[in-house]
Amino acid sequence: MMKLSGIFKHSIWVLLLSLSLGLASCSKDNPDDDSVNIFSVTDDIQLGKQTVAEIEKNPQEYPILSETQYPVAYGHLRRITKTILDGGKVFYKDKFEWQTKIIKNDNVLNAFCTPGGYIYVYTGLIKFLDNETQLAGVMGHEIAHADRRHSTDQLTKIYGITTLLSVVLGNNPGLVAEMATAVIGLKFSRDNETEADKYSVIYLYPTEYDARGAKYFFEKIISQGSSSPPEFLSTHPNPDNRIVNIENEWNALGSKTGQTFQQRYQDFKNSLP
Repeated sequence: MMKLSGIFKHSIWVLLLSLSLGLASCSKDNPDDDSVNIFSVTDDIQLGKQTVAEIEKNPQEYPILSETQYPVAYGHLRRITKTILDGGKVFYKDKFEWQTKIIKNDNVLNAFCTPGGYIYVYTGLIKFLDNETQLAGVMGHEIAHADRRHSTDQLTKIYGITTLLSVVLGNNPGLVAEMATAVIGLKFSRDNETEADKYSVIYLYPTEYDARGAKYFFEKIISQGSSSPPEFLSTHPNPDNRIVNIENEWNALGSKTGQTFQQRYQDFKNSLP
């Protein structure tokens, strides 16, 4: 079981003291975000590691593609991830792990990123998409959830200060594992999803990619009449609105047109089982 860091304990006590004085408290290190989150950045990393452990304990539900057998596929995925991180806009680029894994399930159009930057992408999603910038857009969205610390924001709201304090006091030792499991299927708020869309554009804009990758994903989902889009790009806000928001953010940044790398992406898909 993950041990709660001293920083996590300190964060809770600081927040409780602030609340008792009637003040708003923010434990986020990111200066651009003013939401209340009692978890420290170190706690995000530790919670991510615990989530990885829960995933690895369940290979039937999360069959991780062997990197030894499919090094080319992993090379493509890590190149895409590195390109996004090297764009210079990911706030926790040098603090989070940013490790990538491929889950072998062609029936699932999904990707997710745990706190601390552990990224999982399903083969079903990779094979569904048409070019590299679409996947980069989706990955930028997922990286934003970790980089903007949306998971621990939501956990703070879901469990509340009193319950999380009981963990610190040792009265609820099973809660940490429960939170790690909850992270995988966590439903983000409307604001979280909107912000992740926005930062996907911001992350991709300085790179070689067309920064509207997530928009192109939405357009493909809509064109195929999918009634059940992946949870990570769920029905709130409306996909049509999200397309407009992404386009507006791209225009605000200067409307630079990047590349889509269709042939290179086909090589990626061909490297999968």
